[in-house]
Amino acid sequence: MKFRVKIYFAIFIVLLAVGIIGFMLFENMSLTNAIYFSIVTMATVGYGDIHPQTEIGKVLTIIIIIGGVGTFLSVVASITDLFVNRREEKIRKEKVNMVLGLFFSEMGNDLLKHFVKFDNEVKSLYKDLQVSLNWQNQDFNKAYDRLKKHRISINSHNGNLQALLECMQSRSDLLLRLIENPNIQEHENFTDLLRAIFHLLDELSQRNNLSELLDSDRKHLEGDISRVYKFLLFEWLRYLRYIKENYGYLFSLAVRTNPFDPDATVTVKN
Repeated sequence: MKFRVKIYFAIFIVLLAVGIIGFMLFENMSLTNAIYFSIVTMATVGYGDIHPQTEIGKVLTIIIIIGGVGTFLSVVASITDLFVNRREEKIRKEKVNMVLGLFFSEMGNDLLKHFVKFDNEVKSLYKDLQVSLNWQNQDFNKAYDRLKKHRISINSHNGNLQALLECMQSRSDLLLRLIENPNIQEHENFTDLLRAIFHLLDELSQRNNLSELLDSDRKHLEGDISRVYKFLLFEWLRYLRYIKENYGYLFSLAVRTNPFDPDATVTVKN
């Protein structure tokens, strides 16, 4: 949309310049009259107080009408569409973030609590993701950079695969409702997260006994956990940044229940 506006606007400026220069040269108009006549012609206003006197001026006017009217209207329409689309995009983002809030409230935070038990390198995240009420944009940017460098090392022996499976199964209806939500399809990363969760749920459900797994099979599941964990980390941090900017009360609760803060407590102490 922005590119289209730029193209139409560039054509409009070129035609306007041609009209101004042409009317000044062939119609002996002043700069003010040339600008005025070119614009009222392109805007289809045509008051009739100024009109071309020469043959060349009339031909130029025809060219300005044919090329300029459509371009002028296109510029106006495109700018209008741009503002409308921005508003619609803002509404869509609000809906997506409402869904994200539901996801983390009902399932995402619990999954993170399970995954941190599997993560051999979680102590570095305890340091990097100590989100506080005082965090600003630069703090979130630094956390993103650290997450990109974080080496996820999953050891399923450190946690409880059966408890993870039961957690996911208890929220399977929520997952189905989320994947069916049309707004989610516009959020590619979250869609990838949901697909990864569904795959992990299916993998865990197919095993008869999660406490007795071959090493190769356990390694495969750890890879699936790593995939979900990675998606979940970035979406969690992105969501915290959003509610920090827009909903302070939600951010306060998220900080007090931070799965990467061993001392986090929902109780308000001050």
